[in-house]
Amino acid sequence: MSHFTQGIGALLKLRQDADAGAEEEVSGFQVITDCDSGNEYDGRMNVRISAIFVILIGSLLGALMPVALARSSRLQVPKMAFFIAKYFGSGVIIATAFMHLLIPAFEALGSPCLEGLDISEYAWAGGITFMTIMVMFTIELLVSHFDIFGGHDHDAEGSDPSLDILKKNSEASTPPAQNQKTDIESGINTQDNGDQSRGSTGFKGLPNDVSYPPGGEDHLGHHRDHTENDSHAAFAAQMTAIFILEFGVIFHSIFIGLTLAVAGEEFIVLYIVLVFHQTFEGLGLGSRLATTQWPRSKAYMPYLLATLYALSTPIAIAAGLGVRQTLSPGGTTTLIINGVFDAISAGILIYTGLVELLAHEFMFNPHMRKAGLKTQMFALGCVMLGGALMALLAKWA
Repeated sequence: MSHFTQGIGALLKLRQDADAGAEEEVSGFQVITDCDSGNEYDGRMNVRISAIFVILIGSLLGALMPVALARSSRLQVPKMAFFIAKYFGSGVIIATAFMHLLIPAFEALGSPCLEGLDISEYAWAGGITFMTIMVMFTIELLVSHFDIFGGHDHDAEGSDPSLDILKKNSEASTPPAQNQKTDIESGINTQDNGDQSRGSTGFKGLPNDVSYPPGGEDHLGHHRDHTENDSHAAFAAQMTAIFILEFGVIFHSIFIGLTLAVAGEEFIVLYIVLVFHQTFEGLGLGSRLATTQWPRSKAYMPYLLATLYALSTPIAIAAGLGVRQTLSPGGTTTLIINGVFDAISAGILIYTGLVELLAHEFMFNPHMRKAGLKTQMFALGCVMLGGALMALLAKWA
């Protein structure tokens, strides 16, 4: 037995010696993190200047074209084109939030260059994104409560051509109700025999109301006969969503413009990718601006917001070229600033994309809910296509 024990001990000692040798071999390699305070700018100034104008044109086409076409009485654009652009743009916004903002925020704030700093001791990218989402919801709640935007203008300009597609399919897929009428003031569905409809409690929105969405078919819909307070709240929510979306995409556009300005060997690839990136993102924003009902006194707002978006990246590129000698994308301060603002923008677009675009359009839109499964799946396919293309672009930028 002693010989067996000695043999086992010898084998274990050999294994320990082998492991120690492997550790020494691995320790012979050093991982060097480059935290240089400079940048990779390598000239090619003419090409970089061209990026200012090419990206400007692409952004303007993506953001302004839907607005102009939706309001043009001369150019007859197929309604299906607006339908596709609207839901394609929703997918672009959602994918941008996760793939182009949230992941870079984690990378920036988790960089080895920040080791030893207080900010590296907590997953601040996720924390900031979460706090931003909660702040966005709080802002929308307060705006709708205090009627900051002054109520809905029934003479508002703008239309949503994609709704015609939904209404047409809704009429085709939903049989007309027989012997049923609705008391709009009380929210009670009744039949000709005077009985209250099945499943209704008499007052929608109460705890024992089992309708979906909460409050009935017309909750958050603009088609219903509504009171002034309901109109104000819906209009305020719509305006808040638009300005939140604008705020998020502009911040994101500024930082990618600065990055492109001082990019090194990867400049050409980044240049090409960002042209498509900004065009698709502009399409997502522009399709929402085009289908929003703007007060007649604010009819210029969609054009102004689209133009501000289109100018953000070109101005950032020009500014980055102006300070190319001192701009350091890999520096500690720049990493923190980029990470924090990417996380904020990610929270804004995640909230806008999932709540305002997906939930409101698919779950709370009565036309979509009645349009039939085929139309719903087609719209969802457009969302997925937009998201897939933006997720693909994240491989390079």
